[in-house]
Amino acid sequence: MDKIKTLEILNNLNKNTLMETLQIEFVDVGIDYVTAKMPVNSKVHQPYGILHGGATAALAETVGSCASALFVDVKTKIVKGIELSINHVKSKKEGVVYGIAKPIHQGKTTHLWEIKIVDEEDNLISICKLTNIILDKK
Repeated sequence: MDKIKTLEILNNLNKNTLMETLQIEFVDVGIDYVTAKMPVNSKVHQPYGILHGGATAALAETVGSCASALFVDVKTKIVKGIELSINHVKSKKEGVVYGIAKPIHQGKTTHLWEIKIVDEEDNLISICKLTNIILDKK
């Protein structure tokens, strides 16, 4: 896997999407993980001035779904998220959060990912599980 080329491909997929709006950027990829970052600012705050759980969910589903896409033939298969669960354990007012997706299960038709959302100091902000279904393209 060419890490630089893979990150470029993933980041190009963000154009004209929610990911671009939230400024999500893929920053690292390896044999068993994908990492993306998102700035925490007023664009992703809820009314109390802290990171909105929905923005966190968008980061988690983005990184987990793209991780699945790296492990299937995207010419013949499509990845869709079918279940996402998140526990928010710490709030965040400003800075950056990182979503790190690691596989729990990678079958032919489903993938299960653990996504940790951490801050710049590696403090756990949220812990997520994402189930993706792998379908044939029509």
